[in-house]
Amino acid sequence: MSKQFAVDPKLDIVIERFIDAPVRLVWEALTKPEHLKEWYMPRAWGRVSRAEMDPRPGGIFSIDIAGENGEDFPNLGCFLDAVPMERLVWTSMLFPGYRPAVFDDVPITAIVTMKPEGTGTRYVFTALHRNEADLEANRTSGWLEGTNIAVDQLVELVLSLK
Repeated sequence: MSKQFAVDPKLDIVIERFIDAPVRLVWEALTKPEHLKEWYMPRAWGRVSRAEMDPRPGGIFSIDIAGENGEDFPNLGCFLDAVPMERLVWTSMLFPGYRPAVFDDVPITAIVTMKPEGTGTRYVFTALHRNEADLEANRTSGWLEGTNIAVDQLVELVLSLK
């Protein structure tokens, strides 16, 4: 995958943070299921009940969220690109092995970049949407709020790993 893509504010959401920790710790927090369980779901909203990651093109991106009534809500996707310590790209539009996905949620393609900056890491999460309606759905459904909370929890976890 090309390192460059054009962000379209009509279709994309970008969340950026400086994390005062080395890139290697950010990478670990993003790719190790035991760490993902600690930050991916806003704590006040629920928890990650299961996570499986195979960060390579075609590999599985799977995170199950435990609901209030004990039911699990699966989130399954496919990694498109993985450059250790630099970039992760996954999509909910495909299942592992690039199999076409079928689901009832708003699909995204996520692009995460990590770059060394001073003593820490510049972390950028970009969610690409199919159209303006999908973007608006994610803005108003609580997804955007939850994603911002999750990124704050990611930063907290990474700092605790130092």
